[in-house]
Amino acid sequence: MSTKTPFELFMEQAQEMARAFNPALENFDPRGFEKMWPTMPKDAMEMWFGKGISKEGLDAKTRLLLTLAGLTMQGAQADTQVRMTVRHALEAGATRDEIAETIAQMSMFAGIPAMTRAMELAREVMNDETKDEGT
Repeated sequence: MSTKTPFELFMEQAQEMARAFNPALENFDPRGFEKMWPTMPKDAMEMWFGKGISKEGLDAKTRLLLTLAGLTMQGAQADTQVRMTVRHALEAGATRDEIAETIAQMSMFAGIPAMTRAMELAREVMNDETKDEGT
């Protein structure tokens, strides 16, 4: 009798299928796609998402913090979107503390597991940013 969960069995089957289609997919990491999408400069974010309609509207930083809150509320299931939103928020002028506080605030609404996952993803991005600054 198998002690594996249905999810583990499903994942094994999916990996076998990926190997059959293309052996290179066995080591595929979807984070590679993130490197193909550059971080948008703050001025471009302001033009497209910021104060284009209303000069008194939300700035790009605030919009991105709200987006991060929404992604956290969804259970932080969209890893790539969370990481990209954190990158863009940093570019738009958000501090690490503002990002952490935005995610932490969502623990009251989305729960601790969702907050923890979003915080892990944000920490990955911020650690990468620190490494990049050091080089």
